Amino acid sequence: MATTETTPIRAQYLGIKKRYPDAILFFRLGDFYETFDDDAAIASRELDIVLTSRKVSKNQRVPMAGIPYHAADNYIGRLIEKGYHVAICEQVGEQPQKGLFPREVVRVVTPGTIIEPGLIRSARNNFLLAYYITDSVTGVAFIDISTGDAGVTEFIDNGVNHRLHSEIGRFSPAEIIFPEGQPIKIQLGIHQTAIPDWKFELSRSEQEIMKLYRVSVLDGFGLRGKPAAICALGGLVSYLQDTDTIASIQFKPPSYYSIDDFMVLDPSTRRNLELTQTIQGKEDMDLYYGCSIKRLQPWVKGASSSGLINH
Repeated sequence: MATTETTPIRAQYLGIKKRYPDAILFFRLGDFYETFDDDAAIASRELDIVLTSRKVSKNQRVPMAGIPYHAADNYIGRLIEKGYHVAICEQVGEQPQKGLFPREVVRVVTPGTIIEPGLIRSARNNFLLAYYITDSVTGVAFIDISTGDAGVTEFIDNGVNHRLHSEIGRFSPAEIIFPEGQPIKIQLGIHQTAIPDWKFELSRSEQEIMKLYRVSVLDGFGLRGKPAAICALGGLVSYLQDTDTIASIQFKPPSYYSIDDFMVLDPSTRRNLELTQTIQGKEDMDLYYGCSIKRLQPWVKGASSSGLINH
């Protein structure tokens, strides 16, 4: 908490950090992005940078670790690969106010929302997937951040979410978002982010989707009578807004698809066929990459990274 003894810039930092408690805050100070407190300890450990300290009041110093702003992409990329979220806080305005430049977060980077060319480490699709479960019906929505292609579906699942696990396995998303009240156990290696349940509410989701696509009804997207699919897509849109990603994506209309229209390849078969990765674990040497179809919609084309084959 800020006190009367705390420096103005410390008070400013704490106010911004309070709004982004789950992200590492890169706080711009001159030619550096600085991290403080627990964020500094994480940055120092994960990025192998020096942990120092900064005086923030007469009798207090706090941990600090910084990186040059011109080298930020490399460091942010390394944190994202480890599953962290990074909030980028910039100085705004040309003149200080009461001796202090205003600052605000301009972007929150997460594993599934990477759009910056300097952070993209693969030529592959970067899928962000959301799910929503209601009664026995599961809705799934996803977007390829790199192309703007979006898809949505819903299906009846069993008590152990077998079909949902299959969808996740086929798309291998960089990140999964879900209502905080609906966690399920997901395979290792996929980053998961819980967001408030109310961001998936049906009426709110409908409004968010209609606002994004500038339509008055959702029937044209094949979503009539598909509440679980609408909720999943609405939650995904809300997340992209919260991370300040939405304005940077050229959204294409979501395509509704049925998983019954595809032949499912289980994980073992996909691995043996080396669709998205060789048996040795190498990328960019597999069938998917070699056929140069990495930018095609995986839910309507032939063999793809999602493991779907249209029959």
